[in-house]
Amino acid sequence: MPRSHIGTPDLPAAAVLPIHLPTAPSAAAPGTLADPPGERLASWLVHTGCARPFLRAQAARRLTVLAYGRVTDQRAFGAQLDRLCRVAVPVSLPALEQALAQEQPLPPRSVLITFDDADRTVLEHALPALTARGLPAVAFVATELVGSSRPSWREEAAFLLAHGGSARALRAGGPAARLAQLVALPDPDRRRSLHELRVSARAGAPGRVRLTPAELRHLVAARVAVGSQCTGDPELPRCDEATVRAEVQGAHQALTGWLGAAPTAFAYPGGSPDPRTAALLVDLGYRTAFLTDHRLSPRLPRSALQISRLPADATADPDRFEATLAGLPRRR
Repeated sequence: MPRSHIGTPDLPAAAVLPIHLPTAPSAAAPGTLADPPGERLASWLVHTGCARPFLRAQAARRLTVLAYGRVTDQRAFGAQLDRLCRVAVPVSLPALEQALAQEQPLPPRSVLITFDDADRTVLEHALPALTARGLPAVAFVATELVGSSRPSWREEAAFLLAHGGSARALRAGGPAARLAQLVALPDPDRRRSLHELRVSARAGAPGRVRLTPAELRHLVAARVAVGSQCTGDPELPRCDEATVRAEVQGAHQALTGWLGAAPTAFAYPGGSPDPRTAALLVDLGYRTAFLTDHRLSPRLPRSALQISRLPADATADPDRFEATLAGLPRRR
């Protein structure tokens, strides 16, 4: 029987570590962190029993929001969900929205599951595992990918750089370093550099089949809320005002048309907040917006439009998954 998402099961040490660790140096690839001494110490504490009593005492003060990308192994993902059902309290987006509206903290050990990028594996592999256990989730989509077979621009850029692509704005360095440089460019320069990569690379990036509007509606019917990730998933802090408005409003209108209801949740592309975007979200009626900042949140987030998330790997082994729940960043 699937576990109800209410209650307070006994939580092991790994799921409650309240440590906020430093981010990676700028040369690291996006979505990765270095392995500083602080992480090694925290990992040691997680994987031994030394800090167990202290960590248990801290469990009631944390909300974990997991940010998944692709889910290629349904069995491995299901094993992670089984672990969540044993040690945590899976919660839904409506439950989080209600907690924020009423200013009442979520239950101890709450976990919200989210997905990014409109990837079809959410439907093919994640949804069956979620449904079998009666668990809710949230899927964020970049609307220009919906119904297409395109890679995201980050995936495409990584492939092109690995296959000889070059651009004038990107300095010397390996593919990971140049991808970090590309991400950091102002949006017009990023778009121009991406075009140069396409022209100069030895091969074009492979496609990836995305969700369709009808499949998004199917997810909603199956308790997977659908939220916005802009139109083209840009780095919003590096966009001008007009681009920010077009990206946010365009995606909002598309999702409202496809779903028959306006989305209420937003994931900042690239994971970083943007004040102009937040102001637009308020005007459009969004109730929550999510970062990807490798942090845990209080059970009642301090800001509804800046809720922390932890990148999660659906194929991670049990020890690594426990470390993710603890708030430890992914190793390179």
